[in-house]
Amino acid sequence: MEHKSLTISYTERPETELEPQWQQLVASAKEATLGAYAPYSQFYVGAAVLLEGGEVVCGSNQENAAFGAGTCAERTALFYAHAHYPGRAVQAIAIAARKGEEGFTEAPVSPCGICRQVLLETQQRSAGPIRVLLYGRRCVQEIEGVEALLPLGFENF
Repeated sequence: MEHKSLTISYTERPETELEPQWQQLVASAKEATLGAYAPYSQFYVGAAVLLEGGEVVCGSNQENAAFGAGTCAERTALFYAHAHYPGRAVQAIAIAARKGEEGFTEAPVSPCGICRQVLLETQQRSAGPIRVLLYGRRCVQEIEGVEALLPLGFENF
């Protein structure tokens, strides 16, 4: 038997210390939370995707009483981007979340497992790392490459 371990590397910094383009992408994700439909969880998530060429595509979570019929902000934005800009590589994604009237979450919120797999396959199609910016009032976590979020993800067969 051989014991192995995985570690991830990321940078944590205040939003104001991000490069201006990443500050703008985070601002777009925060604004996208306003379009969320979350009457059941009261958890409003926004995602902003930066495409090759500079376009920014946003998405928000959309809940439904049949819980499996809803979708996350990340997949909303990524699927829209691929449907409308199929040849454009995704360069970065920013994610922000608000909890009801409490405002934005104190700590960054990371994508669910399904979204991590979608991000991983999007990165494979993009042929380069996708920068992931996870926003929280306390800090923004910057991750260079989706494999850090899903190190043992399904590979394309």
